[in-house]
Amino acid sequence: MRSPSTLYPALEVLPRDLSAYRRGNVGVDYVHRFDSGRPGPHLLVNALTHGNELCGMVAATELLDSGVRPRIGTLTVSFANVAAYESFDRKDPYASRLLVHNLNRIWSPEWLDGPEDSPELRRARELRPVVAAADHLLDIHSTSQDVEPFWVYPGHARNAEVALAIARPAVHLVMPSGLGSGVPLIQYGKFGMPGGAGCALVVECGGHFLRASSELAVATAHAFLAHFGLIEPVRGPQPPAPPQRFELMRTYVVKTPQFRFAKPVVGFEVFAKDELIATDGAEELRAPCDGCTILMPARAPIVGREGVYLTRPMAS
Repeated sequence: MRSPSTLYPALEVLPRDLSAYRRGNVGVDYVHRFDSGRPGPHLLVNALTHGNELCGMVAATELLDSGVRPRIGTLTVSFANVAAYESFDRKDPYASRLLVHNLNRIWSPEWLDGPEDSPELRRARELRPVVAAADHLLDIHSTSQDVEPFWVYPGHARNAEVALAIARPAVHLVMPSGLGSGVPLIQYGKFGMPGGAGCALVVECGGHFLRASSELAVATAHAFLAHFGLIEPVRGPQPPAPPQRFELMRTYVVKTPQFRFAKPVVGFEVFAKDELIATDGAEELRAPCDGCTILMPARAPIVGREGVYLTRPMAS
């Protein structure tokens, strides 16, 4: 695994002006669709679900700037939370993740059809028909710590089949019962149904502001399109590593301002059964099994938000 990032990360990639991409062609800002006119699947490549996850922006603009067009089926490219993205401040680069709500936790009828309002809820409501129209979805993300890239997907065989076929990243986080802290984009509508059709994948490409993360995002977007035949197959630079799969057991949500990890962590640390992972006020969070592997430990824990994912290895 890679070494942890510093408190003030290297900003190898910075935001660019996206105003040229605002006017799409489906009646929704920042959404661009290209129909080949030939039968085939409809793929959606989505970027900027979180405003500071710049690798998705790089991948989406690369697809548009290089004139990628599907040889079969339909390709849609979308930029999700542009409002948060435009709030980026290099003095506090993590703050532009969201404005009010986490756009990747509100894809449920309770939120989308509920009475609350925010920039993220308005944007999700705009994007609903865009997501519903797609047969398959790739949602491009990055991580606050510079760790090994990995897939995230609901535990449906159709998702695993595509992620394993694309092969990179080699690490998979499988959610057998959902995320447990809200409904992410990849579980919206048919994508969240056990008997539904179509795959929906998140790719976590590495540290937010690293050039390598953007390079992986571009490569993954091309591999996703190639897998479904929309572009010519892409040859990888080297044989893929054997897959490592982890099952999500619990998403722990921070309860108090006193939440602290028992030791410095960045992700992929392994704990023995009952070993102390963190304290949250008077509560102790301990490993529920041997080989408990933590993912996505909060860089700066916030009450009401996710503190850490508890996982266990799966047979590949």
